[in-house]
Amino acid sequence: MTHIAILGSGFAALTAVRQLRRRGVSAKITVISPRDALHYLPSTIWLPAGLRTAEGLKLPLGRFFARHNVTHLAATVTGLNAAARVVETDQGPVEADHIIIATGGRFLRKLPGIENAIIPCEGIASAEAIAARLAALDGGTIAIGMATNPNEPGAIRGGPMFEYLFILDTLLRKQGRRERFNFVFFSPSPRPGQRLGEKAVDGILAEMRRRGVTTHLGHKMVRIEPGKIVTEGGEIAADLILFQPGMTGLAWFAETDLPLSPGGMIQGDELCRVVGRPGVWVAGDAGSFPGPDWLPKQAHQADLQAKALADNIADLLAGKAPSRRFTPELICIMDSLDSGMLVFRRGRINLVLPALKPLHWLKRAFENHYLKAYR
Repeated sequence: MTHIAILGSGFAALTAVRQLRRRGVSAKITVISPRDALHYLPSTIWLPAGLRTAEGLKLPLGRFFARHNVTHLAATVTGLNAAARVVETDQGPVEADHIIIATGGRFLRKLPGIENAIIPCEGIASAEAIAARLAALDGGTIAIGMATNPNEPGAIRGGPMFEYLFILDTLLRKQGRRERFNFVFFSPSPRPGQRLGEKAVDGILAEMRRRGVTTHLGHKMVRIEPGKIVTEGGEIAADLILFQPGMTGLAWFAETDLPLSPGGMIQGDELCRVVGRPGVWVAGDAGSFPGPDWLPKQAHQADLQAKALADNIADLLAGKAPSRRFTPELICIMDSLDSGMLVFRRGRINLVLPALKPLHWLKRAFENHYLKAYR
């Protein structure tokens, strides 16, 4: 029987499972990851406001795996021989006919003193830390910023930082203590969020001004000290620092025969094949793909890539040539706790809707719809 090994248990990995089974693929599927639970990170933005709990965002996958006849190997991937299609894990090697790399990436930690900031998208624990720190503050300055991977400018996940900025501002207003806090948004880019489109950036900067947020933009970061961000354009004193650095690949990627991009991600093609490695596929944040300069690092794009590669594997197993290209598409609702701004990009289309209350509820409804498959 054909064996498909899927590395990871996040969005791309689970979407690949669903699409393979939907296409009638009866192959043996092994999901390799340390945990058999999905952490729904898009909703961690609501933890500080109490709209979600940490445990409520952790979905056990036992039933999902059983329904789809999937074996879960609780293991950490330590390496990969792509040419031989052998996955190295701390529980021993795993051989497979097809390997899907859906491990996600990691955030760069090269900036001196980065341990003095909270990196929000590193996981649920980071959001819990933000909630605890905010609750303990009676006032002061909250600095929120982001940067990219200088070797691969597209390797950035900046949208959540705008959401944290607007959500914390709204939350403090609802609590009646916003006047005791200052907000500063910082970035080496003079116009952060450009992958969303120029109109969206204009809207974001205008919203910052409306909310009384000070900006510190266009200055290269030097270091982060306890209570201080140092840039080439000056210093920012802060009582709470949230910082999202650029992304790169997992550390073990560099020890394999996988082709890597300048930023350290795995090079995939438009069909989500790893370049020059037949039978090895990549989807989501682990990969670097051809496409427009705004190609996003987000769950929606990971899902689209996973569906494409699953269709291509299904075609190969049926004796057909793979031909399904993934669709470059960006869609997000930038939430502010009581409203949301919609941004959509596909091809030449770049739609931006202003902050509207129904969009906040639409984002919450989408979460419920998406997670039904795993509950």
